[in-house]
Amino acid sequence: MDIKEMLEKVKNGEVSIEKAEESLKKLPYEDLGFAKLDHHRKLRSGFGEVIYCSGKSMDHLVKIFLNFDEKGVDVLGTRATREQYEKVKEMIPDAEYDEIARIIRIQRTNHEKKGLIAVCTGGTSDIPVAEEAAQTAEFFGSNVIRIYDVGVAGIHRLLSKIGAIQEANCIIAVAGMEGALPGVIAGMVDKPVIAVPTSVGYGSNFGGLSSLLTMLNSCAEGIAVVNIDNGFGAAYLGTQINRLTEGNHGE
Repeated sequence: MDIKEMLEKVKNGEVSIEKAEESLKKLPYEDLGFAKLDHHRKLRSGFGEVIYCSGKSMDHLVKIFLNFDEKGVDVLGTRATREQYEKVKEMIPDAEYDEIARIIRIQRTNHEKKGLIAVCTGGTSDIPVAEEAAQTAEFFGSNVIRIYDVGVAGIHRLLSKIGAIQEANCIIAVAGMEGALPGVIAGMVDKPVIAVPTSVGYGSNFGGLSSLLTMLNSCAEGIAVVNIDNGFGAAYLGTQINRLTEGNHGE
């Protein structure tokens, strides 16, 4: 429950002043000892805290999910393994998992999605990063159109979809190999393009460095570049752009 919702419930007599006071004591964060959970991030930034699952112990991860779930908020966990998901689901049956995006999601509220973000990939090997972006953007309230496998090796595929891409408020372009896709798209649209280099490629790809450098050095205007494989970061930025375009600064 966020502060606005809590105050409304106090006003309507649904929550006692004592219970509200107890909740406010946890500002600005709740200290679990091993983690400090920011329950009021959404109030400040319009986005709730997201759980980065990779590297966390199973015990810590489950406790973090349970803590957020007990507050009645929707929860998104990124870079999660199936093993982590199954352990979370034992405690929270409503938890869902997407194998491709590696996302654990607990979403009980049904907010209206607004605007439009286009998520494009150079090839099908880039889809895991693209799905992390697409599903994160959807979780935060954006409509998403997926346009996959439109890389420059067969540019006619991209040209056939430009009309749909131009309808979006911003474009997330995900590509490995030489990473040319964002620059090509940016030269054909009047919307901001968020470039996501991936670690897809042969040996001289250097784990995504080649596509990162291509995107950073693109001669096309209107491109912002996030880190290698960072679909989440692209979705966050894309949703901020989408919200501003729709005149909505938060949910």
